[in-house]
Amino acid sequence: MDTRTSLQTLKRLAGIVGVVGAALFGTQAIAADFSATYSAGLTTYRIKGTEPASGKHPVFIYTVGTTESYDNGQAMAAVAEMSAKGFVAAAVQYDSSLFGTCSQILAKAKYIYNSGSSSSAVAKLCARSTADCSKGIVVAGFSQGSVIAINAKNYDTRVRAAYGMGSHTLYTVYGMTSCMTPGNYKLPKDNLRIVNGQSDIFPGGTATTVRGSSESVAGRTCGALAYECLSGNGSGWIMVRDTAVGDLSADHCYQRAAGGCVGSADVLDATWRNGSTQWGLKANLNWLAAFATP
Repeated sequence: MDTRTSLQTLKRLAGIVGVVGAALFGTQAIAADFSATYSAGLTTYRIKGTEPASGKHPVFIYTVGTTESYDNGQAMAAVAEMSAKGFVAAAVQYDSSLFGTCSQILAKAKYIYNSGSSSSAVAKLCARSTADCSKGIVVAGFSQGSVIAINAKNYDTRVRAAYGMGSHTLYTVYGMTSCMTPGNYKLPKDNLRIVNGQSDIFPGGTATTVRGSSESVAGRTCGALAYECLSGNGSGWIMVRDTAVGDLSADHCYQRAAGGCVGSADVLDATWRNGSTQWGLKANLNWLAAFATP
């Protein structure tokens, strides 16, 4: 076999390997981590994400809860799942040191999602070479981060859907009706899904109080004993039973294995993280991803 024939054979083999690899792993098998910053007034905050190596893709943004590190285990699990689905996916830092009123939290949401500002987090992400925000922006968040996510469309009309965890109209002393009920946030209720634990202390700590709060946020009622209230397209709410999680307490941080919320965001409940159950991460992100254009 001469040199020219050998080179041609190698090229054909390389082509076959490439086709087989794409078939097995999909075009999103290769991804790259990235970091960036954005400005909120005089303060600079961080962005951490993963994006496909090439092409143009929709964007996913995640925001954590009060006092939490913006790139904790729960946040980065969501980022990893969405980047694997072909999104430019990122967790965004904000001033999470304190909770607050609707107006205080929505001021933070505006810094993140203000489409009219080139310094906002959404502008920085949409400007990435692999991003095409005309294909849609989908968002998720936990606790205070869910308030931000549910109100994201107030500031960027390209936001198509939101997935919230620990999403309520009452957080102990903070009444959130003015920003956490349909009509007060701009996102259509048919584009929202929330998942809350039945023992979440913030709205009252019982299945009855959590159910009532979930009904108010999602704008859907399915009866006094319901643990799930979803529309035909999957929007609505799910309440996680205590018996469904590893520590047998579906509290505000039902996604975590350690019990409670303090210092546990990197130790995730196995069923929430990897299971196929409808209240888990994978099922909810599958629902969310369907609102974007591939």
